[in-house]
Amino acid sequence: MSPRTQHTTLVNPKPTVAQIMQKVLIACVPGIIVLTHFFGPGVLMNLLAACVFGALLEALVLKARHLAVKPCLSDYSALVTAVLLGISLPPYSPWWLIAIGMSAALVVGKHLFGGIGQNPFNPAMVGYAVLLISFPIPMTQWVAPHGLSQTPGIVDALLSVINHRYYDGITMATPLDLMKQNEGQTMTSLFQLYPQFGRFAGVGWEWVNLAFLAGGLWMLHQRLFTWHGPVGMLTTLALLSALFYDGGSSASGGSPTFHLLSGATMFGAFFIVTDPSSGATSNQGRFVFGALVGILVYCIRVWGNYPDAIAFAVLLANFCAPLIDHYTIPKAYGYRGPRS
Repeated sequence: MSPRTQHTTLVNPKPTVAQIMQKVLIACVPGIIVLTHFFGPGVLMNLLAACVFGALLEALVLKARHLAVKPCLSDYSALVTAVLLGISLPPYSPWWLIAIGMSAALVVGKHLFGGIGQNPFNPAMVGYAVLLISFPIPMTQWVAPHGLSQTPGIVDALLSVINHRYYDGITMATPLDLMKQNEGQTMTSLFQLYPQFGRFAGVGWEWVNLAFLAGGLWMLHQRLFTWHGPVGMLTTLALLSALFYDGGSSASGGSPTFHLLSGATMFGAFFIVTDPSSGATSNQGRFVFGALVGILVYCIRVWGNYPDAIAFAVLLANFCAPLIDHYTIPKAYGYRGPRS
């Protein structure tokens, strides 16, 4: 091998699946830290339980499929699915809820379609949607974002996972829940009556979204994905919320700032919409895919039955990904199509 050939081989090697997944996990760290700060160590217990169940389920399914367990586990794809689902669940969720969600995510969302790279739907969102439809009450048990000093401690978090304990006394409706249930209050009144609205989009939630935005921008800098999907989603969501925002009346759906910094907006834009297996493949298609998610998120939040809508919006867009690809993948140079 000549020196020139050797130099060419070593420049910009294509990252492995494991390396990509490791970077996704690193990008999740700022959001996890902020979530833990505001909602307590139950966030960490969710992640621990999800990762344990994820590793066990992945190994069992791989054994059932007669595939090598160690090489498949070492690509970290099951761990990333577990972390994404664990972040999405309310802190202090019981173990059985996490186990069912991971089963739906890995068995149904991933391996039923052939495994990593062949899943048409985002596995973590499959698990979340199954839980939200089947167990709406525990899936809305978010503790109030008072910070570590006023949330259940690490021992209580462990007991909540094992003994199915809920903390009704310290739970609080999220800003998106309150917007959904609003029957006559103006936006100004809602912000005055409910301290969890904070300054822009909810105490804690504003910082959580900014933390996931930071992690997402780092992944973009690492070239794990292109800008098209996140920009398509966030731009469409901002435009729709600005178009239908009437200044804050009781019929208002919320301002652009509220929608961009509340719920799982940034988490969805950078960690869910960018899934390469279940989204569109061309840059134009990724933008259209992200824009469709943004439209669906706003419509479901404002006119639908669920306060936050990332999971349902992404899964519905996953259905449309092949159609988006059909119309957006550029034709090869010189291609004239079939003759009539």
